[in-house]
Amino acid sequence: MTMIQDLDMLRAFYANYGARVDAARQVMGRPLTYAEKVLYAHVYDISKLQPYRRGEDYVTFRPDRVAMQDATAQMALLQFMNAGQSRVAVPATVHCDHLIRADVGATADLAKAMQENSEVYDFLKTVSRKYHIGFWEPGAGIIHQVVLENYAFPGGMIVGTDSHTPNAGGLGMVAVGVGGADAVDVLTGQPWELKMPRMIGVHLHGELGGWATPKDVILYLLGVLTTKGGTNAILEYFGEGVATLSATGRATICNMGAELGATCSLFPYDACGAAYLGETHREALLSLIGPNQVHLQADAEVYADPQAYYDQVIDIDLSAIAPHLNGPFTPDAATVVSEMSEKAKECDFPLQVEVGLIGSCTNSSYQDLSRAASVARQAYEKKIPVKAQLIINPGSEQIRYTAERDGLLEDFRKIGGVVMTNACGPCIGQWHRHTDDPEKRNAIVTSFNRNFRRRADGNPNTYAFVASPELTVALAIAGRLDFNPMTASLTNEAGERVRLDMPCGDVFPANGFDVEHAGLVPPNDADSQIEVTINPASQRLQRLLPFASWDGNDLTGMPLLIKVAGKCTTDHISMAGKWLRYRGHLENISDNLLIGAVNAFNGQANKVQNQLTGTYMGVPEAAKDYKRQGLGSVVIAEDNYGEGSSREHAAMEPRFLNVRVILAKSFARIHETNLKKQGMLALTFTDGRDYDKVREDDRIDVMGLDHFQPGQPLTVRLHHSDGSEETFMAAHTYNEQQIAWFKAGSALNYNAQKG
Repeated sequence: MTMIQDLDMLRAFYANYGARVDAARQVMGRPLTYAEKVLYAHVYDISKLQPYRRGEDYVTFRPDRVAMQDATAQMALLQFMNAGQSRVAVPATVHCDHLIRADVGATADLAKAMQENSEVYDFLKTVSRKYHIGFWEPGAGIIHQVVLENYAFPGGMIVGTDSHTPNAGGLGMVAVGVGGADAVDVLTGQPWELKMPRMIGVHLHGELGGWATPKDVILYLLGVLTTKGGTNAILEYFGEGVATLSATGRATICNMGAELGATCSLFPYDACGAAYLGETHREALLSLIGPNQVHLQADAEVYADPQAYYDQVIDIDLSAIAPHLNGPFTPDAATVVSEMSEKAKECDFPLQVEVGLIGSCTNSSYQDLSRAASVARQAYEKKIPVKAQLIINPGSEQIRYTAERDGLLEDFRKIGGVVMTNACGPCIGQWHRHTDDPEKRNAIVTSFNRNFRRRADGNPNTYAFVASPELTVALAIAGRLDFNPMTASLTNEAGERVRLDMPCGDVFPANGFDVEHAGLVPPNDADSQIEVTINPASQRLQRLLPFASWDGNDLTGMPLLIKVAGKCTTDHISMAGKWLRYRGHLENISDNLLIGAVNAFNGQANKVQNQLTGTYMGVPEAAKDYKRQGLGSVVIAEDNYGEGSSREHAAMEPRFLNVRVILAKSFARIHETNLKKQGMLALTFTDGRDYDKVREDDRIDVMGLDHFQPGQPLTVRLHHSDGSEETFMAAHTYNEQQIAWFKAGSALNYNAQKG
């Protein structure tokens, strides 16, 4: 049974929230959007409140809490242990959801994970107990679903070491995905820095119908804005259509705002939010929220004239939204289901769907399972043969227990579905796919959020498509990518042509949520004397040593490590899957640096020229060779470098292997911040055509660091092997404090120097 956590903090928050919003409105001298209210109410020093410029000014904030999943919590807490604090400054939680493999089923898989990951789980549990952090055990659920059920509250601000932290925006939070170093700022009570986001208003009207779901709203929006369209922006939803969406449906939309590059997304608080709080046993919050109701939505003037208050306004008629099937290889390749048959022929997609996968932090609520189960139930009752494998990952133990009690999981099992652990599983690459050909060209459909090449099963030839849970089940039943359940029929065991009816399901369980053991080990002051030990010989955990500070000189003579061609996500930079086991050991995990990135000079992954030997080798091996010789190196990349997960390993690994500079056409927000935090130079071409000037065997200089200042570009010089040189300018977005991080060697070094 869910209990209200951190009630004293919530009482204090709501007692002051309204006054802070009023003060912000007075300073701004105009009506406020809802996102602005939450942001300004969390400015670190309220006495210094001023009208910050969107997209320009860096602002320091004081978030209310921190959430960390086990794969990223290791590095975050290793950094926190070096900060000299006796306990965390704000409520925080650790969630063990990433390291559990989906293999044969929940019981066996969880037992195996407990054995294989015991060292990491023991470390996380011990650190959590020592520093007053809530610890959610393996099997308790997926971080963002657990946060929504237990911790999310309207008007609040949370940061999380996972890019899908914005899921909590479904309940009206400004919820931002960050790297571990950012989380440490908040955990130690220091100011947390963020560029004031732009505001994108999304006006919803009408109502979803038929097979259309909240998932289809964000899949449609991805087609409109692409994976870069929300960068450094908050998407704020409003309009009469909002009231037609459940809190968990809203969370789905906010969750996948991360795929737009958005800082976060959020919905206003209303009766649907109140209903969700009540159903998740947090009724006591309603009396605290009541007096603040007017502050948990935008001011009336904003809704009356949205163009005057948002930087961009997008209008969506929910009644016109059709079911989508986005992919492959990128979540913004948007296709409505009715057009997939033609698109599949045009693009030569494999048509046979081999596996349908339900779950992830995006779509694993009770409502999701209820509606998906209604489709599965039809296949059983109408005796329709199921052509594809079906895998289900519930979002939390509370959801799993309740869904089991209500027969929903049995509906899946009756058609061959396998219920896996309450964990991320296949969504994060933790899927032991049973196949006789790991390179086979094939199609899968998931209710996940990302479909990057190799992500789910490691197979570069798996064409992964993203859909709603309901459509995922329908396509698994049909076994074909081009099946349209709204118009097409299937042949049952009797040879009859039958149709699937529209999905139906309950937003909340009729008999309420229930659970026997939720999986939380709550903070306890008595645990503060616990000792945290790390075996020096461990292959899973390694204490962190400070990175070297800047020596005061320009960076010269650096060999090119790799010039990346095309999309380069954090999956390409620091793969998940089997590498998740090393997330607490920086030296070991650095062996996967950029092994998925494509070399622009030969079109191959993990094959670059070592300038010291002239031979071709893996990227990590070349970087290590340069490091041994005391050489820094450079990575050249294209647009939106670092798209995807918040994993700061993608910044710490190149730093550890002495990569000094990432020079790209543009960066994804979280990754750019992570690079800055680790003392690296994240630079952008002022002229994208300069990317073409970089040759395979170039030595590279970055000059002007003795005058490194905000807004002032640096000079890049290429030394070609034929003796010629080319020079161009590179821009950056560093402010004074971030430059201080660079000079100190990292943000953690800088903070330690400040004491």
